[in-house]
Amino acid sequence: MSTTRLTAKPSPGRSPARAPAGSPPQPVTLEDAFRYWLKLGFISFGGPAGQIAMMHTELVERRRWISEHRFLHALNYTMVLPGPEAQQLATYIGWLMHGTLGGIMAGVLFVLPSLAILIALTFVYLAYGDLPVVAGILYGIKPAVTAIVVFAAWRIGSRALRNGALWAIAAAAFVAIFALNVPFPAIVLGAGLIGYLGGRIAPDRFKTGGGHGSGSGDYGPAIINDNTPLPARARFSWRQTLGYALVGLSLWGLVEGLLWLGFGWQGTLTQMGWFFTKAAFVTFGGAYAVLPYVYQGGVETHG
Repeated sequence: MSTTRLTAKPSPGRSPARAPAGSPPQPVTLEDAFRYWLKLGFISFGGPAGQIAMMHTELVERRRWISEHRFLHALNYTMVLPGPEAQQLATYIGWLMHGTLGGIMAGVLFVLPSLAILIALTFVYLAYGDLPVVAGILYGIKPAVTAIVVFAAWRIGSRALRNGALWAIAAAAFVAIFALNVPFPAIVLGAGLIGYLGGRIAPDRFKTGGGHGSGSGDYGPAIINDNTPLPARARFSWRQTLGYALVGLSLWGLVEGLLWLGFGWQGTLTQMGWFFTKAAFVTFGGAYAVLPYVYQGGVETHG
């Protein structure tokens, strides 16, 4: 078991948000983490690219909760998984720092504030969307959000793509998905195969993130550094993995079962639950990949 402690009560008078550049930050309490994840839920505009860039700015550069290498390493894995990669990244960081409670807290707070905002905006759109002033506001937001996404993609990409070989893979992936309509899973598998072969032939050109031992690049040492040992909970266990899977499937089965009993299998809410269950398993690539799937199902198939 690792003796490294990731959580403790900060010293009196020390701010948990920022520490001198040459010294590690004070350990983060669950209360500090709660405040940050709640704040992120209210300001995480711009979709996954903007959300990931915000987390990088706060958690890697400013607060130094996690090193850039560990951040990008986790981001690589969440991009391969189906589902929302930004929320998965937040959940993973919360879990790594404060265990199961920290992971649940980060994941829930990531979506609940934005859900409340979405409900309010949906009401405004449905009730007043035909008014010129409301339509003008909504259309004015579009280019601003686009700029946020482009800037965020550039910030993350410039850190992850450190040499010509990685930029070439990114360019090839863009051509494949934009011009050739290659399925996203095939692009991910192809890039993974290239990375595997490249890592064996030229490992220095296929290594992302800050170098080992560098902490957070130029940001100073982080709480979860490149060489911080994993806590016991982060080590693989079949028993733990099956336990989490059983709990998750039971919660899903309970909700879907209640909808089936209450509305029948062809009920709108039951079919919505089943449709988004399938979306959660097949939409590799996060939110940008799920949009075409949801459009096809929600507009063309189910009307």
